[in-house]
Amino acid sequence: MILASASPLGLLLSAAAALAYAVPALGARAMGGVGARRVLLLAWLLHGLLLAYNLLDGPPRFGFAPALSITVWLALTVYAVESQLYPQMRARWALAGFGAVAVVLALLFPGTALPHTSSPLLPLHWALGIAAYGMFAAAVAHGWLMTRAEHQMRAASQAVEGGVPLLTLERLMFRFVGAGFVLLTLTLIAGTFFGEQLYGASHVGWRWDHKRIFTVLSWITFAVLLIGRWRLGWRGRRAVRVLYAGAALLLFGYVGSRFVLEVLLGRVA
Repeated sequence: MILASASPLGLLLSAAAALAYAVPALGARAMGGVGARRVLLLAWLLHGLLLAYNLLDGPPRFGFAPALSITVWLALTVYAVESQLYPQMRARWALAGFGAVAVVLALLFPGTALPHTSSPLLPLHWALGIAAYGMFAAAVAHGWLMTRAEHQMRAASQAVEGGVPLLTLERLMFRFVGAGFVLLTLTLIAGTFFGEQLYGASHVGWRWDHKRIFTVLSWITFAVLLIGRWRLGWRGRRAVRVLYAGAALLLFGYVGSRFVLEVLLGRVA
């Protein structure tokens, strides 16, 4: 925990973003759809400013909490776009809650400085990996919306996910899975064939560490999901369960391992 190292502006942006997220997370129903959407948009903007400030203020730092923070922000970016196309999609309170938790965690556990390298491929490699996380996070959110909508239908609820059809949610979920799979594939290829240029001589070739194992297992799981959808017509609960399994493996691959190192073991490398 390196809270003392945060700058005053960084602390202010973190507090403002977390508070803005907390408002719709705790009072979305009382505020109404329009009010909650506006406050969530403000929180998203503050969160984006915070991420940009942390990137430009001194050496960039990275760890499990910043990775979660960027992933949640990307998922909210997807929601901000989709809410314009599907205004009836309602996941504001859940996304706002995740946003508040992610901002606070990134403040408490800012991670370690990124390794210095002369390779211009390293920022691209990191961007591909984070973008993959964001796409799969968006897919998981749509899977959760599908599950909730199905439960509402079975309970004969009067309002089924604000009117968003299940088939629409399912189609969007698989689109994000497909996009995330492509990005994850490119990330693995870059790490395998350009490891020396990215990280130095210690990362030549293929290394079977815990991060690589979990990442490859997640890649296989997502591949099975896409093949099952294409060849066997997987959908509904089965598809969502496989999606959750792949997302959990991917989360363990980097975020989980970094959490163990940084929090449980107290190591910074």
